[in-house]
Amino acid sequence: MHRIESSIEKAVKYRSHGIFITETFELARQQAKNALKNGLNPFPIAVKDCFLTNGTSTTCASQMLEKYTPPVNATIVERIVARGGCIIGKTNLDEFCMGTSSALGHFGPVKSDLTEPGGTEDWTIPGGSSGGSAVAVQTGIADFALGSDTGGSTRNPAAFNGIFGFKPTYGVLSRNGLIPLVNSLDAPSIFAKTAQKCWELLELSKGIDKNDSTSVELPEKAGISSLEGLKIGIPVEYHNECLTEDAWRHWNRVTGLLKSRGAAEIHVLNLPTTRFSLACYSVIAAADVASNMARYDSVAYGHRSSSDSSTYEMYASSRSEALNTIVRRRIFAGNYFLMKQYRQKYFERALKVRRIIHDELRQAFREVDLIVTPTASGTAPKYSELRDTLFSKEDNDDYFTQAANLAGIPSISVPVGVAEDGLPIGVQLMADKLQDRAVCDVAHILDGLIRK
Repeated sequence: MHRIESSIEKAVKYRSHGIFITETFELARQQAKNALKNGLNPFPIAVKDCFLTNGTSTTCASQMLEKYTPPVNATIVERIVARGGCIIGKTNLDEFCMGTSSALGHFGPVKSDLTEPGGTEDWTIPGGSSGGSAVAVQTGIADFALGSDTGGSTRNPAAFNGIFGFKPTYGVLSRNGLIPLVNSLDAPSIFAKTAQKCWELLELSKGIDKNDSTSVELPEKAGISSLEGLKIGIPVEYHNECLTEDAWRHWNRVTGLLKSRGAAEIHVLNLPTTRFSLACYSVIAAADVASNMARYDSVAYGHRSSSDSSTYEMYASSRSEALNTIVRRRIFAGNYFLMKQYRQKYFERALKVRRIIHDELRQAFREVDLIVTPTASGTAPKYSELRDTLFSKEDNDDYFTQAANLAGIPSISVPVGVAEDGLPIGVQLMADKLQDRAVCDVAHILDGLIRK
């Protein structure tokens, strides 16, 4: 109980950071008591507010779902609570998980704990879309936090906040109860301060779920205790014009550590179709968003406008009032890509490119065991920098993480040091499908090499 009370105290202390949309302190206390009764060790966890939680609001940081309270738990939430997890709160995010800044949600921005004191008008971006979950771990409020990852939404904020962010193989963690946005890319993901902790939470929550037809069993595999003889791939395409000098320097340093002190073999790779991943992702994601967001018509639930002189007027006004500009743009784009006259030109072509990216990565893993890349183009920007560039930097950062989602492979962001501006830098490890244990083990070994 002491750990839970300590977490609650920290959550109160850091309220100004906008970490939580809903605080669930009494629920956490009750869950801790239940865990102790069942002989379990209670531990604090933060849950991104796009996972259903029975009896507690699930808003997706949107006015559309501001008053929505689900009657069930997401499968992953149910499993974690059954093993001692105590939910401290539902964390803030980009509205409907669309963005990499956690700055434009309906309930206000999330601010990284790396923000200088007094940074009320400008602040260090925590990354997104799972920014609240990342800062919950960064500040020590929670031992673990749940995020979701569609194109880097866990690894990006992990890199910006100096913690670990792990996206498992698609299907290893159940998506049942994760509000659907991009069905073919979304993956429940994990934040923690160590790679070992990431693996611990995965073991607590993995397994086939009859309510998720995409769920897969993660086979038992022996752990990796040494890097000796391990083949590490370095793709040249990730050294692009967006990569900062700091990010390149740390990527290069990590590669040297793996070779000189880990005795790994370094192989240069070519993944030529990677450069199309951003365009491919943008089309597929927008198409999925347009389809999934159609359910928010304000009839059965959700925000309803007072402008309801006709059914059409009610639909249009409610969605215009309740969804922010980014969400509306993706809906417009998705509907455009899915129109009969454009579907083949955009959507079907994007699916073909996705298959090529997938096949290139699978072929690469016949030659190497893991791939090491930067997680982002550089360090976390200030909010003013993103605003003044119309959030264009988000696309630069997405370039490094989206391929893993398009291929459905496991990946983890590892904090590897700080840049000249004093902010954290992360590198990303990727492995073949169902090699989740290998990703976490190598991340743990690499962390040890960096700390020596």
